[in-house]
Amino acid sequence: MSLSLSAFERFAVIFQKGDIIFCEHEPGDSFYLIQSGRVHISRVMGEIEKTIDILQPGEIFGEMAILEEVPRSANAVALDQVKTLEFNRANFEILMRGNPQIAMKLLKLFSKRIYDQRRRFMILTLDDLQARVADVFLMLAETDPGQNQDSEKREFKTSIDDIAHWAGLPTDKCREVINHFVSQRRIEVLSDRIVMKNINEFVRFVAARRRAASS
Repeated sequence: MSLSLSAFERFAVIFQKGDIIFCEHEPGDSFYLIQSGRVHISRVMGEIEKTIDILQPGEIFGEMAILEEVPRSANAVALDQVKTLEFNRANFEILMRGNPQIAMKLLKLFSKRIYDQRRRFMILTLDDLQARVADVFLMLAETDPGQNQDSEKREFKTSIDDIAHWAGLPTDKCREVINHFVSQRRIEVLSDRIVMKNINEFVRFVAARRRAASS
């Protein structure tokens, strides 16, 4: 996100590696824009803490506290030394009134972030691990405008580690699932990319697993 936020440097907050920025279910009245460092976002599902995302500079988190006035829906922990700009309702209103271009970009970003979070949560609700990994590939295909929508084949320049964290799985377990898809000739793993042979097969597979889980 390319925004000129130098005027808001007074709202800067720095967290050290390992600092808990906020916890799931606690009340919140601020959101954060990352300027440097990475933030790990997770949720507790059952008795297991599952990774939702690893956020990079330019991304925001905690925005639901501003938009819907609800308790925190996830945990946020600094993976590095993290510098953020912290906005509460008061200074967010100042930002919105004084910088309409920035305000519009932030509103678009909010909309995308809300969709992304809900989409990733949908993945984690799948108990079937194969369906969960397959749904990660579907999510990536949905968000990549460079894919040829007329072709059944899709290519992903991503790593198994990335797939694992979006699926909320250990890397070894994710690798087992992907190797299973490889043995079925549904996926090909190359040195620089992962190739899905037929996206429609994965769409049908995930939809069937969701129907089975809801019945």
